Amino acid sequence: MAVVCHKILTSYFSKIEYFYLFFIKDILFILITGLIFKYILSKNEKRNISIFEKLKKTNEEIKESNEKYDIVAKATSDTIWDWKIQEDSINWNKGIESVFGYNPADVGNTSKWWFDKIHPEDSIRMSIKLYSFIEQKTEKWQDQYRFRCADGSYKYVLDRGFLLKDENGRAIRMIGAIQDITKQKEEEQRLKLLETVITQSKDSILITEANSIDRKIPRIVYVNPAFSHMSGYLSHEIIGKSPNIFKGPKSDSEELKKLLRAIKNKEECLIETISYTKKKEEYWVRFSMIPIFNNEGSISHWISIQRDITDEKKLETEKEHLIRELTQNNKDLKQFSYITSHNLRAPLSNLIGLLNLIEDIPVEDPELQEILAGFTKSTHLLNETINDLVKVIIIKDNPSMQKEEVSLKEVFENVFSQLSFQIELHKPIIKLNFEKVPLLNTNKAYIESILLNLLTNSLKYKSENRKLKISITAEQIDHKAILTFKDNGIGIDLERNRDKVFGLYQRFHNYPDSKGLGLYLVKSQVETMGGTITIESEVNKGTTFTITFKN
Repeated sequence: MAVVCHKILTSYFSKIEYFYLFFIKDILFILITGLIFKYILSKNEKRNISIFEKLKKTNEEIKESNEKYDIVAKATSDTIWDWKIQEDSINWNKGIESVFGYNPADVGNTSKWWFDKIHPEDSIRMSIKLYSFIEQKTEKWQDQYRFRCADGSYKYVLDRGFLLKDENGRAIRMIGAIQDITKQKEEEQRLKLLETVITQSKDSILITEANSIDRKIPRIVYVNPAFSHMSGYLSHEIIGKSPNIFKGPKSDSEELKKLLRAIKNKEECLIETISYTKKKEEYWVRFSMIPIFNNEGSISHWISIQRDITDEKKLETEKEHLIRELTQNNKDLKQFSYITSHNLRAPLSNLIGLLNLIEDIPVEDPELQEILAGFTKSTHLLNETINDLVKVIIIKDNPSMQKEEVSLKEVFENVFSQLSFQIELHKPIIKLNFEKVPLLNTNKAYIESILLNLLTNSLKYKSENRKLKISITAEQIDHKAILTFKDNGIGIDLERNRDKVFGLYQRFHNYPDSKGLGLYLVKSQVETMGGTITIESEVNKGTTFTITFKN
């Protein structure tokens, strides 16, 4: 600029005297121009420095924001997502791997991958709500749904999002966080189930505070409908009060003291006492108090389960009264049995003796002979009945018999010797198998009597159409000895007589010497020794008795 200006001026002023003037002027012009340019450049530099500082600050804020974002994401364990709506581009943080198990390489970058992982039952509902939210341009959105993990399982999640819009109000971006609430959902379902159980329970349930005041049961904070039904108090009438209001004149003070001690010692307690309804009506209640502890190990509440046992108590009273009556009746019957079996034996023996003497006196009157014969027969039958009664009394009066190791082989040898005449007469085929149980821990006299009665019945009630076969076996199962007595006799019709088989004086066949006492004695003796006996029988095929003893 100085050179151009100098050339222009020298073309008009060519005199030498002006040369120095032009030179000074050029110097001044250059200095002034340089100062102006320096000023302009300094202004530019200051502006650039200001812009640079702003950019640097902005970058630091962005860096700090990203660091905070990463820290928050790690601290909350949430899965953060960033969805650019117009481009349908979505990014996920590391939570998609740590929470749901997806490899970053397998995670899609579109919303379709996201929606494909939502449970089919939740997908349509969630999609409609989300897109409706975007159309309405509401800033905040949240929803709950099930999200599929990499292993195929589903987790309940709470998803919350924030919508970003441009200057025209158009939704351009959405940022959200997915929180795993599976445990909360499971706990919520468990609590709902417990709530259903409590509200539907027929037992009265109430919950009280942790601490009592003035030596009273802690104040009530909750009662279920069953409690209102039982006591007559509605929930708003009883909440905030102590259960002491149910105490009345007939309440057991000792039981209530026991309850208060348990509360003081923070122990579970169960009592039974008389309680009173809102109308002051008495009812028996079984009352339990159970402490509920919080995570710190301190009692937060007491839960009480109450049951109306009025009917149960009435039945118990009736049962005790009935037991007393039965005990007395049993004593009276036993006394009567002793009188019958002992006091009648002496006069009966005298009567039999007198009848034996009369037999030696000749009687010519036919009617008198017939009367005496009938009298003799009736007397002998009465004597047999009293003898039978004595046998029963002996068994019933000895509930605990002395037991010993008994050889079954020796027992049967004794039984066979007593029935040698009948065995020789009928010649039955008898098979014995005692190899598995050679010895039996029992009462020798009783087991001999049992087998004698069973063998006698088999011989007595044999079939006339086939050879009598009798099989007797013994086997050990665990700690039990099982004795099986089987024959092929005429059998018993159990459809008609099963309940009568072991009854006293029950007869099922028209045999003249059958009294119906044998099986009753057998059952009584088996049960006295702590065993059981069962029967299986079919008419014209045979009978099987199964006797079980602890051995």
